[in-house]
Amino acid sequence: MIRSFPRALKRDFSRTAVLYPRTLFKSAASTTALLFTTVALLACTPAYDWRTIQNNDDAYEVTFPAKPRSDARDIDVAGKPMHMRMQMAEAGDAVFAVGTVDLPDADLATQRAALDFLQQGLARNLNAAPAAHPVDIEVAAGGRLSGSEIVVRGTSPNGQKSETRQIRARFIAKGTHAYQVAIVSTKMPPPDQVDQFFSSFKLF
Repeated sequence: MIRSFPRALKRDFSRTAVLYPRTLFKSAASTTALLFTTVALLACTPAYDWRTIQNNDDAYEVTFPAKPRSDARDIDVAGKPMHMRMQMAEAGDAVFAVGTVDLPDADLATQRAALDFLQQGLARNLNAAPAAHPVDIEVAAGGRLSGSEIVVRGTSPNGQKSETRQIRARFIAKGTHAYQVAIVSTKMPPPDQVDQFFSSFKLF
């Protein structure tokens, strides 16, 4: 079962809203409110306590640097209602997250529309233009699927100020799911921790 964040955590960890494409929200006002963030609590958790999470409902496994929390929201992709779930964990100054979009079918055009929506919307949250490059995503049963990766830097609102942040994210579709695997931070974690997260993501 997917559980939403407690209200207090939504306030303190609202940096995680950056992980949702901006156009997910029903109004610009709600988007702005969710993007306001308090960063102090993230900085108090520097340790990486990696654990493998198997998400059988969404058909993937990944290692998170802390116990993950879950969130879920309805979205609209090219006029089609869809649902997006997110698992995320905080470590140091970064949020590690995997988002899954339920697609109405496994058609290639539907997959591409969802992936474009995720990629473009995520970059817009930092007022940046993504420059994607191809990347292979491992399948647990063997083999790899072609996906894409972006690294963007920019600013997002934090109360009356703007914060500089960076996002590294990968995108892949398989069957009736589209996936977003991302790290958002004010300072990217050490390369070995970044590699640990991305290399651990495997599709079932």
